[in-house]
Amino acid sequence: MKKELENTIIQNYQRDEGMMILVFAQWCVNHGLNPQEIYLKAYPTQGKNQLLSQMNELTVPKEEAGEIPDQTLLNVLSMFGNEDLAFVVSGIIAERKE
Repeated sequence: MKKELENTIIQNYQRDEGMMILVFAQWCVNHGLNPQEIYLKAYPTQGKNQLLSQMNELTVPKEEAGEIPDQTLLNVLSMFGNEDLAFVVSGIIAERKE
């Protein structure tokens, strides 16, 4: 019973993490940015992120996508502890608003 609960929690986290990455990737597409390049700026020692590559394949062209507000993306990244990525995204947002 305890093992089943642990597995369920892990599966839910992985699913939610996938959704967070998909939101990030789609936000990048919507703004003409390369998600892998942005990710590597935040985490230069990690190399290519396989889950990001998978989620990037699920993105749609910007014309077909709904808008993802900047603050929504920042909140989602923070919720998953991606503070370094949120910092890089914040810098991009600030540059865009100048």
